[in-house]
Amino acid sequence: MFIGHFAVGFGAKKFAPRTPLVLLLAAPLLSDLLWPFFLQFGWEHVRIVPGITRYNDFDFHDFPWSHSLLMSAVWATLFALVYYGLARYRAGAIAIWIGVISHWILDWITHIPDMPLFPGGGPKLGLGLWNHVAATMAVEIAMFLVGFYWYWTATRSRDRIGTYACLVYAVVLLILFIGDRFSPQPTSVKDIVVPGLIAEAILLIWPAWFDRHRVPCSESV
Repeated sequence: MFIGHFAVGFGAKKFAPRTPLVLLLAAPLLSDLLWPFFLQFGWEHVRIVPGITRYNDFDFHDFPWSHSLLMSAVWATLFALVYYGLARYRAGAIAIWIGVISHWILDWITHIPDMPLFPGGGPKLGLGLWNHVAATMAVEIAMFLVGFYWYWTATRSRDRIGTYACLVYAVVLLILFIGDRFSPQPTSVKDIVVPGLIAEAILLIWPAWFDRHRVPCSESV
């Protein structure tokens, strides 16, 4: 799951309009934000296994600290508590908590059975949507369009940055998602760590910028 996670963050703005978009996006992306660091530190591991799914070649055999259901609940609670302690905005804290947990749920739908329930062993789950390429792309694109529409209609632009930087961002995400499917698969784990960290920074700084140029529809421009 890629832009499906972004869909959750965009859509959450409808229910927590006072929370900055960057935080609403960081919540469903949090597991993937942590993952490259945990790979780099050697706390988690991934293998490249050509053909393991029809959609990509990643064997996620060891990532319990960033992607298990139990740790997702821990990260969700910590994120939501810190946010609530600073903002005192209950709707935003709830949206952040649900957003973090949604990552496990969406990955459970897309992954083959490799999603851990908790660190240290136990069953691994996954419905295997990645074995159906067209369905994977259709589901993610549909989710993203709905989530982005909710954000777009729940906010209004203050200026051109709020309009065009936002629209371009959505188009870029769609291009990245579609282009990634038809790009060569990485040949080593090193090929995904550094690009992943760079992409994380760009894909969060950009919406933090244009969201400041949009306001909830309930507020005046």
